[in-house]
Amino acid sequence: MELNRPWLDHYDPEVPKNLDFNNCPLFDYLDRTAEKWPKRKAIEFQNWSITYEKLKNAAEVMAANLRKNGIKTGDRVALMLPNTPQMIISYWAVLKAGAVVTLTNPLYMETEIIHQMNDSGAQIIITLDMLWPKLQKLRDKLPVRKYYITRISDALKFPLKQLYNLKSLRDKHKPKIPYNGSSILKWETLLEGKETYSAPNIRPLEDTALLQYTGGTTGLSKGCNVTHANLGANIQQFHAMLHKLGRQQEVVLGILPYFHIYGLTVCLNFSTSLGATMVPFPRYVPLDVLKAMHKLKPTLFPGAPSLYISLLQQKELAKFDIASIKYCLSGSSPMPVEAIQQFNSVFGSTIVEGYGLTEASPVTHLNPLDGTKKAGSIGVPLPGTDAAIVDMEVGSLHLPPGKMGELIVRGPQVMKGYYNKPDETAGALRNGWLYTGDIAYMDEEGYFYIVDRKKDMIISSGYNIYPREVDEILYEHPKIQEAVTVGLPHKTRGEVIKVYIVLKEGQSMDRTEVIAYCREKLAGYKVPRKVEFRKELPKTMVGKVLRRALREEEAQKKK
Repeated sequence: MELNRPWLDHYDPEVPKNLDFNNCPLFDYLDRTAEKWPKRKAIEFQNWSITYEKLKNAAEVMAANLRKNGIKTGDRVALMLPNTPQMIISYWAVLKAGAVVTLTNPLYMETEIIHQMNDSGAQIIITLDMLWPKLQKLRDKLPVRKYYITRISDALKFPLKQLYNLKSLRDKHKPKIPYNGSSILKWETLLEGKETYSAPNIRPLEDTALLQYTGGTTGLSKGCNVTHANLGANIQQFHAMLHKLGRQQEVVLGILPYFHIYGLTVCLNFSTSLGATMVPFPRYVPLDVLKAMHKLKPTLFPGAPSLYISLLQQKELAKFDIASIKYCLSGSSPMPVEAIQQFNSVFGSTIVEGYGLTEASPVTHLNPLDGTKKAGSIGVPLPGTDAAIVDMEVGSLHLPPGKMGELIVRGPQVMKGYYNKPDETAGALRNGWLYTGDIAYMDEEGYFYIVDRKKDMIISSGYNIYPREVDEILYEHPKIQEAVTVGLPHKTRGEVIKVYIVLKEGQSMDRTEVIAYCREKLAGYKVPRKVEFRKELPKTMVGKVLRRALREEEAQKKK
């Protein structure tokens, strides 16, 4: 079937309809930037900074030391770190060593760590001292042979470094690390010496750069084999779509976790290729972010809806100069239209919404930078990316504009497959297409709209109900800060709709008021039957609400 691509007519004039992709080792982007802007500041963290020239050298010294410590081409190295300079240096070092990066969420529970380390076969873990107690208990259950441990102060200068170390000595809860010179070592030792290494024989289209585990919002996480060429393609697609960036030195806020593929691609890979100054935040503290905006004048702020909404609610917002931010790239979940309008007016910047998934490195869609941005739309496919809507039953019938079905995508950023999972790979990758599991539709102009996750669709009394539709209505209520809709099992209806609501500070509301409001806005079968008020909702590290966690809570109540 000939694919119709109406979106090509809606690219900005500067955006090419097709890209001639340069398939190279991913670390070539660091090398090029270090050659072009050697003295440009690569990372700024507290009172510490490093240039691109020195970042490249540190990565290559560390790569040489990893090779001396037995890491071979294709071995997996786990990085279990928050956003810090050590994370950025270690990431490039592992790639330079010819090894495969496995990014691990520092907040993972023990079962999740055991699953990911054993599934990936990680040889080495680079982690933070504060996370050692969690790992120490699991050592006999992991394949890891060496642990390299860093402290926050490893990326601080005098006097902050001394103050931090002094505070640590006095802290009775600070873990004591049993360094032994063989299996438990200081991260700093990887930076010793002058010998450098940069893997010479990388095959970008075949070699895995990143074994990235899916978020696990729908069950046990799977490792996505993401190649050097996959990640590089996404960088090149960003350069094409975000054509205004890079004309001057950009400063990029690194609040999104680097261990999540969205944060990694936008805040680290793309930023490095731009020659931007990266500003990592180990944890999100709204006031610290506003202070950094005021002082460092960031130009690019990748984030997630929950992050932008949180900043809008800060009482001291007006005290800070936030005018430097030009663009905010929003992903991970749809942002309520009301919140986009409010954020753009307060911050004087432009929120550009997009869409992606781990299996696609991750971005496949983005709204045009200058052209039409449609409210509620994830935008248009990136150059070199195709997208289509197919029927949800078999997945082979291509549907016309306006019809809802499953979103499928294909492009050079799509992974090789799931690691050691041929059946799951065959289900996700069919005839050259990646089946996303998201319900969506495309309008006549080629803009795409996510309706919901296929797995989240509620079927109540024979009706198909998309939770996001109910969420959007609730977000419009002036008293409601956050809301999420789930379907719960019901004896006669199949499922019944329940909403979980977080109210704005100082507001009060009851179940009757919520249901009456929904009755005015929604068809009868879409009106929730159950309402629960909460102080907060369970979320992933990038602010995506975990509907699964809420369903599991309800299931536990019935046991």
